[in-house]
Amino acid sequence: MLDIVIRVVINAVALIAAVYVVPGATFTGDLWKLIVVAAIFGIVNAYLRPIVKLLSLPLTLLVFGLVGLIINTGMVLLTAFISDTFKLGFTLAGWPPGKIDLDVIVAALLTSIVIAVVSALLALVRMVTPRI
Repeated sequence: MLDIVIRVVINAVALIAAVYVVPGATFTGDLWKLIVVAAIFGIVNAYLRPIVKLLSLPLTLLVFGLVGLIINTGMVLLTAFISDTFKLGFTLAGWPPGKIDLDVIVAALLTSIVIAVVSALLALVRMVTPRI
């Protein structure tokens, strides 16, 4: 249970970093809404991402792993869509609502890169710190 809480906190910190760094990613809401968005992102990554990665394995091998960026971008877009459904305040270049245009895709791609980097750094820090 503690591991799940730590992953949600890491996702929340990564989302905060992405919102501050990426110009198209915005979050308007309280801390509890950010925790809910981080939990949604964690659930999407925990359950859907492995299935999508497995289905895209032949294409991933063909293009040397670049499909991973597309998968991460899709997961961020799905998180923004679910966030809009529950009125949590996470948007990408004003989407959702409306149609997906190039600004939304670029914001999602940059957000996924920032989230991946921050999550990897925090996971590395977590691995090197002694456990109690």
